[in-house]
Amino acid sequence: MNLPRSVTVFSPAKINLFLAVTGRRRDGYHDLLSVAAPLDFGDELVAEVASPEPQVQGQFTIVCDDPAVPVGGDNLVLRAAAAFAGETGWQGAVTFRLTKRIPMGAGLGGGSSNAVAALRALNTLSGAGLAPDALAALAARVGSDGPLFLPGAPVVMRGRGDRVEPLPDAAARRLRGRRVLLFKPAAFGVATAWAYATLASFAKASEAGAAAGAYLPAAEAERRLAAWVGGADGAEALLFNSFEPVVFRKFVALPALLERLRDRFGLAVGMSGSGSGCFALMPADAPAAAIIAVIRESWGDVAFVQAASIA
Repeated sequence: MNLPRSVTVFSPAKINLFLAVTGRRRDGYHDLLSVAAPLDFGDELVAEVASPEPQVQGQFTIVCDDPAVPVGGDNLVLRAAAAFAGETGWQGAVTFRLTKRIPMGAGLGGGSSNAVAALRALNTLSGAGLAPDALAALAARVGSDGPLFLPGAPVVMRGRGDRVEPLPDAAARRLRGRRVLLFKPAAFGVATAWAYATLASFAKASEAGAAAGAYLPAAEAERRLAAWVGGADGAEALLFNSFEPVVFRKFVALPALLERLRDRFGLAVGMSGSGSGCFALMPADAPAAAIIAVIRESWGDVAFVQAASIA
């Protein structure tokens, strides 16, 4: 078999159109119900087979054009590569070259997407031919939301985010091709671990009678999703994110801008994942230049702004 020596893989960003955190599990993780959609915007990962000499076999290295991206053992690409080698026994050496476009700390899934891109690349370079289910299991070991990047289409996520199924076709058609505008403040990101821990503390306070916020019960989350899937409404009617009350309380620049975009342009807007990345659903006649001007006026010229479409 003639195997390639190099492969280039697109690593898409994602947005969570619906994200209900339904409770905390005994293992410390949280259960959720989410509709996530990959975008036509993202990073690029090149994987090249390195020297075949035995003394370097099994080694994985990564270089990135963004100096802020860690390239040590905690990098998700390298963790995914190690998991792949452990699962398949493949002993090849690979150098990964990552062109980074998805901002970190944005809730856009960049790290998990990069990990899945690495698994795809290694599956091709090694000739291992792992089936999608096997790749999904490896992706879930590296990051809970990794499996959402394998279908290449809008999905429903349950459990820790590791139980993924395609969104029904009729509902997916209401999402595919929708134009979105992504934006994130340059000044800060949001740590996912902090967001979950803070949500848990708010939920506990709510149980004690404080008006602090709480989890969305699983039955209610499923009811809302089923109603949208079974209806005919567009993506605007789906938007929900359990993390918004938590994150918005600390990072007030986020709700201030989202409210401004709603009031001035009538946009459906939301936060993706645990933030700080946000998005606006863009109608065909949306005045993109004016909207971007408002974002930059609010968050400065260094704010990340990117047009994209749902894949």
